[in-house]
Amino acid sequence: MKKIAIALAATATVMLGACGNNGGTATGSTADDCRLNVMSFNIRYDNPDDSLDNWKYRKDRAAKAIRFYDADIVGTQEVLKNQLDDLKERLPQYTAIGVGRDDGEEDGEYNALLFKTERFDSLETGTFWLSETPDVPGSLGWDGACKRVATWARLRDRESGKTLLAVNTHLDHVGVTARREGINLLFNKINELGQGCPVILTGDFNSTPDSDVVAHITDSTNPNHLTDSRSVASVVYGPEWSWHDFGKLPYDRRPLIDYVFVRGDMEVERYGVLAETENEAFLSDHSPVLVTVDIN
Repeated sequence: MKKIAIALAATATVMLGACGNNGGTATGSTADDCRLNVMSFNIRYDNPDDSLDNWKYRKDRAAKAIRFYDADIVGTQEVLKNQLDDLKERLPQYTAIGVGRDDGEEDGEYNALLFKTERFDSLETGTFWLSETPDVPGSLGWDGACKRVATWARLRDRESGKTLLAVNTHLDHVGVTARREGINLLFNKINELGQGCPVILTGDFNSTPDSDVVAHITDSTNPNHLTDSRSVASVVYGPEWSWHDFGKLPYDRRPLIDYVFVRGDMEVERYGVLAETENEAFLSDHSPVLVTVDIN
């Protein structure tokens, strides 16, 4: 396995030992490692124009995929309230957090985070808007075409005692400035909220691996950078694309825009894009990304 020891900001590095495992044991202790399956899953909003790809035909399979792949943490995008209710009904073993992006309550898309209830203690959770006023519900950022949010949770793994920060987001598909400044805001919020913990950032970033956005996130000269899990995984599986528009896009035009980024002392054991179909029907217009990490 390829081990990654990703640099934290100077102030965060001092705190990693206390946050990384329960009781303040220093990094490098003999505490059990924290092995997690993490999924990023843009489920496609419930669009009545999707015909046989509409959510009502996909909701059972989407929930079963989360269960089958035994995801411990799932970052979802484009979730409407009725879709979140459907997932909660079908996945009672998970806690779901998040709010609608339009009003901070139930209106608009959620970037809901799901995590196994029996595995994690939820220490603190919240949502902020990718805008100049991140604490103002419904605020539109910069040149963005849509209101965008990030939902986060600081979780303690009951099996190992390790604590981590999970963040889930969806960058704008139009605004160049909104994507760039959204990343800067994410950096700042991760440092503020993570308290030095290892970080897992999931999301639809509307950006390809060769884009300025991904280069900004993974720039190793920046102490706040994160690492693309695909680039360090011991095993990489599946296609090099994630968005396919329910299989309508030609293969050579399908981009990879969904990611799991990581920061902290951990190993990425495997990475996969789950481009599966059932009777030629996809789970969504995006294929989920599944990553297994081991936090040391």
